[in-house]
Amino acid sequence: MLLAFHVCVHARPDAAIAGPRRHVAGVELETLAVAPADLPPLGTSFEEAAAELAALPRMYCEPDGSFVWVSTAGETTWQVDGNLYDRAGRLLFVDLKGCCSAPEFDRLLRALGWPETPVIFQLVREAIYLDEGAFRRHAAAIAAQANAPRPAEPGA
Repeated sequence: MLLAFHVCVHARPDAAIAGPRRHVAGVELETLAVAPADLPPLGTSFEEAAAELAALPRMYCEPDGSFVWVSTAGETTWQVDGNLYDRAGRLLFVDLKGCCSAPEFDRLLRALGWPETPVIFQLVREAIYLDEGAFRRHAAAIAAQANAPRPAEPGA
């Protein structure tokens, strides 16, 4: 199963509470009410996360924290682009855009300190926060919609 996304990954704050339900891309999602000031840093440093990411096969990391990770030849094509953001020696959040399989996404999250550090996901376009389960439902729906057969153009 592919996941498609454009999210910022944050550590889950203790103060996160259930927010309103929202329909996004045909999926009803339970959101989280989170004050941006309450978002803690992830459980790793910029340097530790960059080193963990660089150790993944087919991952290219720049010293500024930008990275790109691609599929192997012969498998369903996927790519994830990202940026690490830090403050005061801690990894503050990670911006991720692209698609990959759920197991590969888990490998990427482990490089950021998950599951020891619980995470939440902010949908960039919609500016809403989701817990992990809601994010995965949303990302799977987006990937399925992108791969759905399209009706033929009239006159084609």
